[in-house]
Formats: sequence, C-alpha cells, structure tokens
Amino acid sequence: MLLRARQFRFEFPGPALVMGIVNVTPDSFSDGGKFLAPEAAVTHALDLVEEGAAILDIGGESTRPGAAPVEEREELRRVLPVIEALAPRVQVPISIDTMKPGVARAAVAAGASLINDVGANRQDPAMWRLSAETGAAYVCMHMRGTPQTMQQDPVYQDVVAEIGAFFADRLAQLNHCGVPSEQIILDPGIGFGKTVEHNLQVLGRLETFGRFGRPLLLGVSRKSFIGKLLGTDNRLAGGLACACLALEAGVKIIRTHDVAPTLQALRMAEAILARRKTP
Repeated sequence: MLLRARQFRFEFPGPALVMGIVNVTPDSFSDGGKFLAPEAAVTHALDLVEEGAAILDIGGESTRPGAAPVEEREELRRVLPVIEALAPRVQVPISIDTMKPGVARAAVAAGASLINDVGANRQDPAMWRLSAETGAAYVCMHMRGTPQTMQQDPVYQDVVAEIGAFFADRLAQLNHCGVPSEQIILDPGIGFGKTVEHNLQVLGRLETFGRFGRPLLLGVSRKSFIGKLLGTDNRLAGGLACACLALEAGVKIIRTHDVAPTLQALRMAEAILARRKTP
C-alpha cells in the first residue's frame, strides 16, 4: 500500500507512523495556549520530531466539542509562521489541521504536504480539488455534524457500518475530483459525534475498514471518553492501549500529543506481533 504526500512517500506494510500534534490555539481541550506563540510551537514541533514523530500536524482552530469557530484570517495568523519556520528545518511531512480550503491552500504553499480535514462530511469539493491540484495527501475524517453540534445526542443504527458507507462515498467523490487513492488516508473520527459506546464499538471493529485499501489514521490521544471510561484525568495509559490494539487491527498512523511513549508502545507491540506471525 502506497501513501503519497507531495514529495513524501510511505509504503505499507511497514512500521506504524506517529503523527505529533502541535495545537497553535488558546482553547484546545488538552494543551490550549501552551504553544500559541509561534516560537513555542516551533520548538515543540522540533522536540516531537526528535522524539520520533514521522508527521507533524499543525492546527490553529480547536475542534473540541462546542469549540467556537475561528475566522480564516486569525487561523492563518496562527499557523503560517509555524509552517514557514518548520518547512526548511524538518525532513518529515507537515500536516495542516483545518476545515478551511483557504487555510489549507496557504499552508500547502508554505510547505505543508498533508491536509487533515475533520470537515470531510461537507459537500463542497474545494478542499478535494486542492488536494488533487497540489498532490497533498488528504485525511478524510468521519464526523457527525460540526464541532459545535457533534455531541448533541449522536445516534446511529450501526456506527461502524455508517462510517464504512461514509468512507465509500467520500473515496468515490475524492477520486471523481481527481485525488488519486494513493493520497487518501481514512480516519473514523473517534470522539467526533460519538458517545463512549460508539467509540468503543469503532475501536473494536477497526479491521473492517481495511477493505478500502487505504491507510487508517487513529486519533484517541487524551480524549474524554478515556477519562469517562476509566474514571481518571490521566488518559495516557488508555490512549496507549487503544493505539496498540489499533495497530493489531491494521491502523497505520497514530495521531498523538505524546509521541515518545506512543512510539515506544507501538514498536513493542510490533515486535510481539512479528513473533506471532513467525512459524
């Protein structure tokens, strides 16, 4: 399986990739405000690469439940200096975490090579055409509603089947817009319009999405469903458990705040799984 992101290429099977999160926001649920200053965000990103991040995900708008939208000009003010500073200094793909085609276009021009789009449920094809035009990889994430509405009593008949139908539809639309399958990553959107039970059902059946033949990305890092389930504010251990089980189910990219422990957990799990397959 091949993944292309402009000048970058990844081939699977191979070691899972860790995507390090850099929130350039004042209100993200876990680290809002810590890296709002461009210098702090750049330093943090370089630290994540040193820890082993294979992708850096830069975001300037919180998508936590109920988060207020950010104007495009403000989002650009937050993320562009960070991307411009990082692009000549890192040898890993830079991802722009945005729902706005205008922000994505400017970010790609500044050096980003991947678009992480939590708003892939829209019908407007502008973001998809941008991916086709630029060769930037595209993360297609499932979400019910918007960040402002997604947790207002989400209901599914079969959450896994509905996500699968969403992926099938979006893959067809992306291909129709000229985005080659090799540029597409699928993300089931843990926590985006889903209850604790929905999240567990998706995590328990991740292998069903392997039928699409595209890399799966999973983002569970520090999310509230872990704290609700375990009754703790420390969500690292729960996130690592999800990451290792996701690896066994075929997930190729883990998005996380905690790069070093996540990478160690994945490499340990990979070593064990390799022995399982040895006669």
